[in-house]
Order: sequence, then structure tokens, then C-alpha cells
Amino acid sequence: MRKFQKFLTMLGAVSLLIIFFSLIRFFFSTGIPSHKGIAILRVKGVITETDYYIKELEKLSKNKNVKAIVLRVDSPGGAVVPCQELYDEILRVKKKKPIVVSMGSVAASGGLYISVAANKIVADPATITGSIGVIMQTMNFRKLADKIGIKVVTIKSGPHKDLLNPFKKVDPGDVAIVQNVINDTYQQFLEVVSKGRHIPIDKLKPIADGRIFSGREAQKLGLVDELGDLHKAVSVARKLAHSPDAKPFEVKKEQPFIDKILGGQASIFFDKISSILKGEIEKKNLMYLY
Repeated sequence: MRKFQKFLTMLGAVSLLIIFFSLIRFFFSTGIPSHKGIAILRVKGVITETDYYIKELEKLSKNKNVKAIVLRVDSPGGAVVPCQELYDEILRVKKKKPIVVSMGSVAASGGLYISVAANKIVADPATITGSIGVIMQTMNFRKLADKIGIKVVTIKSGPHKDLLNPFKKVDPGDVAIVQNVINDTYQQFLEVVSKGRHIPIDKLKPIADGRIFSGREAQKLGLVDELGDLHKAVSVARKLAHSPDAKPFEVKKEQPFIDKILGGQASIFFDKISSILKGEIEKKNLMYLY
């Protein structure tokens, strides 16, 4: 019994030490060096949430040791509003210090949208970019529901309240409404690229039909400034910041506690399960997506 009590005491002491050092690390470790640095912030995957990126950009903009920021964009795009939010934040931050985009394997559609807010864009010759356009997709299950005897009853306040309902016959009026929204959002995309890359809209439109380009093609069209890898982007950032001795450093993303315990992206899995249990369904989003 005494051995067991000693074991519990030791286990409690070790746990307290772990918590203590974790708190010290949390409060005192920023991941930002004490010397002059070039921050590398990675924007990876489909852009659906911007809280993390906006918070990190805000922190970097306020830190005097950070002389410039390199956004390493490796994204096929994302939802319209998050891309717009991140674009706006990049515009705000670049008023304080230079921002250079380094395009990875893919920086298309929404990935390009956020990139044009930067001071300079560096792409690999083989980067997939372009894909200027807007898309929304949904599925229609009406015929399948009729075949297996499922009837969905919808009570609504107006004829278009169940816009794109997957269990009703496709309504041309619904399609026209969505098309108008897509056309307006597409026009916003054109305006953003035109402003950021100094390309007149009438010259931009012929290549803004959703087609993709290699980085080398994109440079010829004026969509990117230079060709090169991440090191090249850091070099460009140093020149813009007039800080030739600034050292690059990675902005580390804090891993959720449950991911640390279970590994991988367990938090995403449990979030999905939670959404299902709460009766939430997938959203229909307008997307700047390749």
C-alpha cells in the first residue's frame, strides 16, 4: 500500500513539473528570435478558416525583430469570405512591413487571390497557379429519393428559401439567383487581381476563365514577379526590408492537445463527429477553388 502511495506521489510530482514547464513555455516562448528575422508563415491546404493566420500576422506585424514576412502559399484556394479576410489582413500588415509570397506546388484561385495583396510574388517555374474564377457545387438526389420512396417535406416562407434543395427538381430561378451572385463575386476577383498586379481588366479577362498556368507562364502574364524557391523569396524579402543580415525562421503552429495525444488530425475528426451529432450539415460555400 505504501509503495502504491509513493508511486502516486511521484506521478503527481512529475505531472506538476510537466504542467509547470509547459506553462513557462506557453508564456515565454514566442518562437520569434531576439535578432532581426524574416518570418516564414505557411498557408497550406484549402482556406476555410482565417483566425490562425490573422492572429499570427498581427503578432508578426507588431514585433520589431521581424523585418519582413514570407507567406509560403501552398493552397488550391478556398471559400470566398475567408480568402477575402486574409487578403484584407495582408494589405493591412504590408503597410507596416514587407510581405513576399512564395508559391509552392499550388497557389491557384483563392491561393492567387490572397497572394496579389503582397508586395512581391515569387513562384517556382512549375507552380500551378491562375484558376481565376468562382464555383459552387451541390448534388441533386430527387430521382434517387423518388426511386426509394423518400419524400422530403419543406415548409418555407418564399419560393427561393430552399435554394438548391437537393431533394427538389432543379429550379431555373434558383440557378439564376446563384449565377448572379457568382458573377458579382467573379467581378470582385477580377478587380483584386487587376489592382494587385496592375493589369487592366480588359487584358485580364481573356485569361481569367478558370484556366491554370505554370509559374513560368504566370510570370510572362504578369501574375507573378520572379521565379524561384523559398530561399529566393527570403532574399527578396531581405532586400525589401533593407535587412541583408536578417535570418529566416518558421512560425510554428501550436498543435491541438488532442492531436498531441492521439497524433495526426484527431481534433478535425472529433469536430466532424460533434457536428454530425448536433445535426449540422455541410455548408454550401462560394469557392475560389482550383
